[in-house]
Amino acid sequence: MKRLRLAAILAAALLAFLPSTAQAADYPDPLPLTGQQIIHDPTVHRLDNGLYVAYSTGGVIGARLSKDLRHWDDAGNAFDQPPSWWYEYNSTGDPWAPDLSYRDGRYWLYYAVSSWGTNHSAIGVATSPTGMPGTWTDHGKVFTSETTDAWNAIDPAVIPANGRLWMAFGSYWTGIRMVELDATTGKAIPGATVHHLATRPDAPYAVEGAYVVKHGQYYYLFASYDACCAGVNSTYKIRVGRSTSVTGPYTDSTGTPLLNGGGDLFLASHGRYIGPGGESVFRDQGEDWIAYHYYDGDDNGTPKLGMNPLGWTRDGWPTLEQPSPTARP
Repeated sequence: MKRLRLAAILAAALLAFLPSTAQAADYPDPLPLTGQQIIHDPTVHRLDNGLYVAYSTGGVIGARLSKDLRHWDDAGNAFDQPPSWWYEYNSTGDPWAPDLSYRDGRYWLYYAVSSWGTNHSAIGVATSPTGMPGTWTDHGKVFTSETTDAWNAIDPAVIPANGRLWMAFGSYWTGIRMVELDATTGKAIPGATVHHLATRPDAPYAVEGAYVVKHGQYYYLFASYDACCAGVNSTYKIRVGRSTSVTGPYTDSTGTPLLNGGGDLFLASHGRYIGPGGESVFRDQGEDWIAYHYYDGDDNGTPKLGMNPLGWTRDGWPTLEQPSPTARP
């Protein structure tokens, strides 16, 4: 009887373990890349000249270029020198988490400047006729936060909606927020309402790196949960919710509001790909892609670029897809 009970206990333990193992194995690996893969908080776009550009945290907004989305070369930085006002927010003029978009005949590059562990922060914006490194003109501050605020003005992500322009942002300090921008200047409308999109139930409210994308009748809010920037010890993961309004409320597939700690798990650590997050979505040749960084468990936790096609279920929820084995044109 003891042996039977022991066998039953072992079988139950095995069954309890199997679902999580299978779930982890179900995540497709990212697109295989060559060249300069080291990156953090990527934003990817196909430029009018046919090249792909990836801007990221590091340097003076680090830049990489590719002809085929697979092989990436170091392309220096967006700026030759940090704009002087960046030094108000850290001593090294270090920018974080850029967001690249195109509208009104120009490329727009949003970014954040701050210091680790404070919400004395600012989001800035620059424009370029080509989107290439070295062609950017900075236009100063878009939106700021101070230590008296309940939000943190970093990690910008801009989305047009119903003829208006919006920017999601936020990191810890009660999570993800959103403000309306003036479409002409690209800056926050003075006195604009600060909408609340997502948070966690307990401090330190570890939600950041939001990105909002429209698909069908819904707006989808992707966000990075838990801790980044710790190599193989990073616990980043991407969760998602949706809303029929760009300003929310956002809920997950069970109906749990993201303001109440909801959010469907979209991508988490699997195999060598540890702590995926810092995500953005881009569209290329009629196909949606999601870009993110992960910490390579086979390379001492080095942050690297991950990209996968973004699929959609029949009921309208995003899925991470396996990249095609064939090279892109």
